[in-house]
Amino acid sequence: MTTRILSGIRPTGHIHLGNYLGAICSWVDMLNTIDECFFCIVDQHALTTAEDSKDLRKNTLTIAAAYIASGIDPVKNHIFIQSHVPYHTELAWYFNCITPMGWLSRMTQFKDKANKNKDHTMTGLFVYPALMAADILAYKATHVPVGEDQKQHVELTRDIAHAFNNYVDKQIFPLPEPIIKKETARIMSLRDGLKKMSKSDPSDYSRIHLLDDNETIALKIRKAKTDAEPISNLVSDLESRPEAKNLLNLYAIFTQNSMEKVLEEFEGKLFSEIKSKLSDATINHMEPIRLQMIKLLNDESTLIQHLKKGANAANSLVEPHMQEIRHSLNLLLCL
Repeated sequence: MTTRILSGIRPTGHIHLGNYLGAICSWVDMLNTIDECFFCIVDQHALTTAEDSKDLRKNTLTIAAAYIASGIDPVKNHIFIQSHVPYHTELAWYFNCITPMGWLSRMTQFKDKANKNKDHTMTGLFVYPALMAADILAYKATHVPVGEDQKQHVELTRDIAHAFNNYVDKQIFPLPEPIIKKETARIMSLRDGLKKMSKSDPSDYSRIHLLDDNETIALKIRKAKTDAEPISNLVSDLESRPEAKNLLNLYAIFTQNSMEKVLEEFEGKLFSEIKSKLSDATINHMEPIRLQMIKLLNDESTLIQHLKKGANAANSLVEPHMQEIRHSLNLLLCL
């Protein structure tokens, strides 16, 4: 059976280290093990919150540049913009018609955001998991690389696929499997080791952006929250020290060492030395990506051509799937 992945990032705010390590790196790792790879920039999902759509065009191009600069070859793989494939929203409507409201109301992200401002919660925020399911199932994706916090959405996608198959009494959709890279599934805030690194955090010092220059990266790491205790050689001790665990985890990732090896290196050391070495390791890894992103963004016409190529491939794949789906729903086909 052909293996196919579909995944994407919302073009909201600056793309940061959490997006890169928690998502894009895992995509790059699986490029040679999956038959077909589709990487989407989900611009229509950004419309669910008004503040996220202000710089949508610029942010969309930045995400595309980040994909390519991080190692996703746009010639061998398919990078495209969600709104350039209209089948996503068509399929989402079909899913809205067979998805119980109770399923959507239980989604953790909806409950978290809706509880903050119930009277002004838009319909799009409620039904966007159906659009996410359409993003995946339109391609009949077999696997979906996601962060731990998105696993619930893949589970809902499987439920919707199963419900649709039962509704039309045909096996139209496979049940996609989530792929979660455990060691980097959650990159935490530099200001609070119990919170995920996020674009929505009001403090710019909570995250490292992929376009941050070397001086800014070093400054953010120097200001990262820590504790006063020296490092022990026991991994179990880090469970009660979330900020220490976060910084040491980042150092382990960038130096490609185990946590045990990192603790051996820093046993008894203070965080001033750890932060200095983490800055060097982070800059060494991220500087080539930043420079490549800047080069791509300065050649917008070429970047857009890559996105057009990806959209063409996506539309070509999905079109016959949609004909099959429409036929299964007994829609009159005149085309």
